[in-house]
Amino acid sequence: MSFAELLEHVGGMGRFQIVYVTFLAIPVFMMASHNILQNFTAATPEHHCLVHHDAIQENQSLTYEDLVQASIPMDERQQREECLRFVSVQWGLLNPNASNVNRTEMKTEMCNDGWTYNRSIFPNTIVTEWNLVCASRSLKQMAQSLYMAGVLLGGIVFGGLSDRFGRRSLLIWCYLQMAVMGSATAFSPSFSFYCAFRFLTGMAFSGIVLNCVSLSVEWTPTNTRAVVGTLNGYAYTTGQFILVGVAYLIRDWRWLQLTVSLPYFVFFFYSWWFAESARWLVMVKKLDRAVKELKRVARINGKEEAGDKLNIETLRSKMKEEIATAKSTYTIADLVRTPTMRRISCCLCFVWFSTSFAYYGLVMDLQNFGVNIYMVQLIFGAVDFPAKLISVLSICFIGRRFTQAVTLILAGMAILANIFVPQGMQTLRTVFAVFGKGCLAASFNCVYLYTGELYPTVLRQTGMGLSNTMARSGAIIAPLVKMIGEYIPFLPMVIYGVAPIVSGVAAAFLPETLNVPLRETIEQVEIQSQLRKDEKKQTKTLLSSTKPETEKVTS
Repeated sequence: MSFAELLEHVGGMGRFQIVYVTFLAIPVFMMASHNILQNFTAATPEHHCLVHHDAIQENQSLTYEDLVQASIPMDERQQREECLRFVSVQWGLLNPNASNVNRTEMKTEMCNDGWTYNRSIFPNTIVTEWNLVCASRSLKQMAQSLYMAGVLLGGIVFGGLSDRFGRRSLLIWCYLQMAVMGSATAFSPSFSFYCAFRFLTGMAFSGIVLNCVSLSVEWTPTNTRAVVGTLNGYAYTTGQFILVGVAYLIRDWRWLQLTVSLPYFVFFFYSWWFAESARWLVMVKKLDRAVKELKRVARINGKEEAGDKLNIETLRSKMKEEIATAKSTYTIADLVRTPTMRRISCCLCFVWFSTSFAYYGLVMDLQNFGVNIYMVQLIFGAVDFPAKLISVLSICFIGRRFTQAVTLILAGMAILANIFVPQGMQTLRTVFAVFGKGCLAASFNCVYLYTGELYPTVLRQTGMGLSNTMARSGAIIAPLVKMIGEYIPFLPMVIYGVAPIVSGVAAAFLPETLNVPLRETIEQVEIQSQLRKDEKKQTKTLLSSTKPETEKVTS
C-alpha cells in the first residue's frame, strides 16, 4: 500500500484537507502584496529640481509656475527636465517671445538643493522620502533586487531545512519572520535599514511559498492536486486585487507596508494547529509521529475506525519498501546524482528561471505603460483568472508537460511581438504585455504543481528550494536587463522573449505526471523512468514487427 492509498484510507479529500488547504491559502492572499509592493511604495512621481531659493524670495509676486518656467529647462520632448536646472534664473523665458531664445547656450547644473515632487497621486513613497531619482534612481531597482535576493536565499536555506526539520515548523517560523520584518520595514529610519528588512522579508516569503506548496501537495489525494494548486494560484491572483484596493486607499508607503504585514501575526498564531506532513515523517522514519498525525486526520474526517486500526507496525508493513530505500539525510547533490533526477533538475531550472525572469520584467515596471498604475495593476491581475482556468483544464485533461511548454512559448512570442509595435500604440502594446503576463501566470500555476510532483518526498523541499533559487535569480536579473534599454531600446524585450521560448522547449523533455501518484524515493523516480523507456521500446518493436505484415497484405 502506497501513502496515497493510506491517505484515502483516512478520508481522502475530507473535512481535514478542506480546512487545511483553506488555512494555507489565506496567507497567500497577502503574498502578492509583498512581492509587487514596490510598484506602489517605490512609485516615482513627476519631479523636477527645486527652484532657486533666492528667486522665490526676490520675486514673490510671480506665480510658482513662472518661477519653474524660468528655472527648469525642457528636454527634447518639451517636458521639464527631471535632473537639471539653470545655473541662474532665466527671466527672459517669461517673455512672450521666449521661443526665439537659444536655450542650448544656457548653462545647467544638477539638482544640488533637492527636488520638488508631484504628490497628487503618491503623497509619500521611498523615492520621495530618500530622493531615489536622477543619479540615485538605480537604488530603487536595487531595493527590489535585494528583496528578490532574500527570496533566493530563503529558497536555499528554508528548502534544505524543511527536508531536515519538517514543513510545519519552518512554515510557522516564516510566518513570524514575515510579520516582524514586514512591520519593521514600515519604521525604517533610513534606506539601508529598509533594504535590510526587505531582504529578510523576502527570505520569509520563500519559506512560506515552499512549505505551503509541499503541505498542500503531500496532504491531498492525487486526483485533487491540480485543483488545490490552482486554488492557491487564484488566491495569489486575488491578492493582486486586494493590493490595488489597499494601495488606492492608503497612499503613504509606511502605512501601506504596515497594513500588508500585520495580518501575518494572525497567520502565525493559527498555524500552530497545522499537522506535520505524514509523508515526510514516514520518510525520515518518525513513524510514531506519522501515526499520530494520520489518526488525527482520520478523526477529523470522521474515519475514527480506520484511524484506530493504524499503528507503527501497520505503517511499517505497508510502506516497508519506501522506508527501506530512504536515507537518513539528503543533500542538493542528490538532485543530480542519477540520470532522471539530473534531467528533471536541469529542465526545471530553465523553466523556473525564465518564467520568473520574464514575469517580473513585465509586472515590476507598470509606470512605463503610460496608463494609470492602479488600472494597469487591475488588468494584469484580471488576466490571471481566465489564464489559470485554461491552465488547470489543460493540466487535468491534457497533461502537465504540454501545458508547461505551450504557456512558455506563447508568452515568449507575445513579448517578442511588442518589439515590432510602435511606442505610440500603447493600447496594442498593453494587450500583448497582458497576454504574455497571462501565459506566464499560467506557467507559474503549472510549474508549482509540476515541480512538487516530479521530485520525490525525500527531496521535494530541496528540489523546490533549487527551483525557487533559479526563479529568484531570474527576478533579480530582470530589472538589471531592463537597464540595458537605455543603450539598446529593443534588446531587453528580445531577451525577455527568447528566454521563455527556450525554456518551453526544455519543458518538453520532462516526464508527464498526470494521474501519477507522488514518488517517495529517488529509486522510485528512476524505476518509473525506466518503465517508460521500456514501454516505448516495446511499442517501437511492435510497430516495426507489424509493418512488414501490413505491407504484405497491401501488396
